[in-house]
Amino acid sequence: MSGPFTTAFALITSGDPALMQIIGLSLRVTVTAVLIACLIGLPLGAGLALARFPGRSLAIILFNALMGLPPVVAGLVVYLLLSRSGPLGSLALLFTPTAMVIAQTILILPILISLTRSVVEDLWGEYREQLRSLGASRLRAVPTLLWDGRVSLLTGVLAGFGRASAEVGAVLIVGGNIAGHTRTMTTAITLETARGELGLAVALGIILLTLTLSLNALAWGAGQWAKGRLG
Repeated sequence: MSGPFTTAFALITSGDPALMQIIGLSLRVTVTAVLIACLIGLPLGAGLALARFPGRSLAIILFNALMGLPPVVAGLVVYLLLSRSGPLGSLALLFTPTAMVIAQTILILPILISLTRSVVEDLWGEYREQLRSLGASRLRAVPTLLWDGRVSLLTGVLAGFGRASAEVGAVLIVGGNIAGHTRTMTTAITLETARGELGLAVALGIILLTLTLSLNALAWGAGQWAKGRLG
């Protein structure tokens, strides 16, 4: 097994162009998906926490259930929407990085919405009287509650990033794993392993594992920092 690992470390240390291109595309797609999911999910989750409307309980159950949405199902839905016979087929987005961003956003959104709802709901219960005494309505309290729960929300964002960066099924379906265009770390690992080209697969695996460990360390550090401040 020393051969693939030797090749992998050589690819990493030399900054192999193909390796860097795959890593760069993966990060661009995932970071873009996370940013879009944050712009939609944070206010929507806060609204779900504070608003009272018919069907609210059903919406909460739905978003909680969608946290476990199988990636291949998300990929299939996006594929049907973007295919030539689909309602958005005229946009010609299938097998592009944009399609992969859409698929990953769909996977991340339920996580952010559900976590934001839980965090904001708890904070509103804790600070409701204080905020109302200051003249803050439910709507006006949203920025304050989001800021106060920023550490917990950061954990959710990192969890969403981790899920998206490690995902293979959805991006394979909507991206097509096209070399130099839509090949990400996970899809490249799948392909290179099947082809027996283990050097590149191991190199990408090391990068992906390092990224996952770094995200978990960041989330743990943020939690410890928050505990220290509260203590």
